Amino acid sequence: MTTPITIAMEGMLLNWIKSVGDSVKTGDIIAEVEADKATIEVAAEADGILLEQSVKVGDNIANGQTIGLIGANGEASTPAAPSAPVQAVAEARAAGAAVIAAVSAAPEVNGNLPDGVKASPIARKMAEERGIDLRQVTGTGPGGRIVKEDVEAFNPAKAAPVASVAAPAAAPSAGFQPVPGRKLPEGADVEYIDLTTMRKRIVAVTVESKQQVPHFYVTTDIDVEALLSLRKQINEGLPDDSKVSVNDLIVKAAALTLRQFPNLNSHYYGDRIVRHKRIHIGIAVAIPTGLLNVVARDADKVSLGTLAKTNKEMIARAREGKVKPEDIGGATFTVSNLGPYDVEHFLAIINPPEAAIMAVATALKVPVVKADGTLGVGNRMKCTISVDHRVSDGAEGAQFMQAFKGMIENPMRLLL
Repeated sequence: MTTPITIAMEGMLLNWIKSVGDSVKTGDIIAEVEADKATIEVAAEADGILLEQSVKVGDNIANGQTIGLIGANGEASTPAAPSAPVQAVAEARAAGAAVIAAVSAAPEVNGNLPDGVKASPIARKMAEERGIDLRQVTGTGPGGRIVKEDVEAFNPAKAAPVASVAAPAAAPSAGFQPVPGRKLPEGADVEYIDLTTMRKRIVAVTVESKQQVPHFYVTTDIDVEALLSLRKQINEGLPDDSKVSVNDLIVKAAALTLRQFPNLNSHYYGDRIVRHKRIHIGIAVAIPTGLLNVVARDADKVSLGTLAKTNKEMIARAREGKVKPEDIGGATFTVSNLGPYDVEHFLAIINPPEAAIMAVATALKVPVVKADGTLGVGNRMKCTISVDHRVSDGAEGAQFMQAFKGMIENPMRLLL
């Protein structure tokens, strides 16, 4: 019985890690797909043999498309002639190698790209760890892009020297259009930087959101003394990889609060609202190329320890450019936490079709008036919810923040 390799997102096939005929085990990485915001590692979902590659490197992939097949050991022998998809991959690789050999042993340097060359996030991370200059690596991916295998196969002794000639500011790409009414600056004092796939996606989503979604905002000031004290008690004696972060507690509190306000755990689709019965919290993660949301699934139900461990692993994969398909997509509500950056207050843009997003600022020591009327010092944190006014109204937003504040200021509820 064969097992299809299905991709649950749109993207481009960046690289086949395994070849037809290779043995694979469940969890083995068999391919890399470049999605809007990250390079996704595709893992095998069964043990067996990679029988077929039905998509070639560089092809666009639709959500739900099957890109290959895995069969049981011994189920199929190697065919006399390769299938059309496999032949296409072989021809593409051969053609790519011929072009590379004919042009040069070293890739052309483009000053508008990081390190001057095109490379996948995984390849860039590996090169950094190994001290490899990517300008010396020949890329075999689409358009000469450097992929993981290129870095692994790199031999410094055979590498061509890197050209040291400083290039002038590159001209903008053919399709580039300046802002209407503004003249494009020119000269040696400026450089043109083409938008990455991720940045283009961020532009499209945020512009759509601010233009089409009627935002309203509700801010509350929260006492976090008890929350910080509880976190300290939880983490005493725990190894670093098991410790709970402030963000984990915030995500848990947001998820539990959404149980009381299911309308804010909804998506807006024009003539109807889709209310989700499960609570999946998107966590905004800053990465070198932009912003990526990983998703804490069923955040209201899983234990705090499990939530913290899973979040830590997903965030690490996001920053390393190694996210799994299940790490992203499907969020029903998002938390954007800029607490680590000494931010007093900010407003977040809703990620359509979600109905709301919560912005979390830094916990700061500030003067406060105590219950007895005396002045003291307290730890306060400002949180702001941005809500789609087509889905909800100010009163519900305020009630949500009031309930969320109650969770944070009485954090033992997060352990129940």
